[in-house]
Amino acid sequence: MSDTPTSRSEQLALLQELFASATRDASEAMNRWTNGMVTLTLDEVRELPLEEVCGELNLSNELMTMIVLTLDGEMGGDMILSFDEKNGRALAASLLGREVCTDPEWNELEQSALNETGNILGCAYMNALTRLVEVELVPSPPHFIQDYGASVLQQALMAQAMYCDKALVCQTHFHRAGEEMDWSVFFVPNEKMRQTMEETLQGVS
Repeated sequence: MSDTPTSRSEQLALLQELFASATRDASEAMNRWTNGMVTLTLDEVRELPLEEVCGELNLSNELMTMIVLTLDGEMGGDMILSFDEKNGRALAASLLGREVCTDPEWNELEQSALNETGNILGCAYMNALTRLVEVELVPSPPHFIQDYGASVLQQALMAQAMYCDKALVCQTHFHRAGEEMDWSVFFVPNEKMRQTMEETLQGVS
């Protein structure tokens, strides 16, 4: 520990290390879950002005498939795993050992496969945050929804706008059989979670 408070850039670098470790854990779990098909890598952890998030992350008004996990309580937040239709269907088919389904409606088995994927990722990230803030964090069961990606993220960011004009974004790349896929993970901490994370990182060297 150091007596000198860390700068914001140093805090982001520490968060990069934290989430890189979490992503490695999630990648190992996903590798087991998908029989070696899917791995993850962390691109970067950065802050973006709230009004620029959707544009920077290329979230359009197209319909997306999303798995949402929520942390309830004083230290909470939302984790959102998003897929476009093509990639979501491809992952579900791979996990179920079936051909890609072309029915307009997602069946219960497909939804369950993606929910379990979200559960694996959520647990890996929450375990890493638990080690940081030293408070056990347990996410809600994953929830399958289909909605417009920009709309869902904007709703999650609305609470942040009350106390902060920037969003903390962890950009994660997914790879399936060595090919990069168009999937994204977003973690949006609430005010208390963000404050606790920042206070914990203060003075860390």
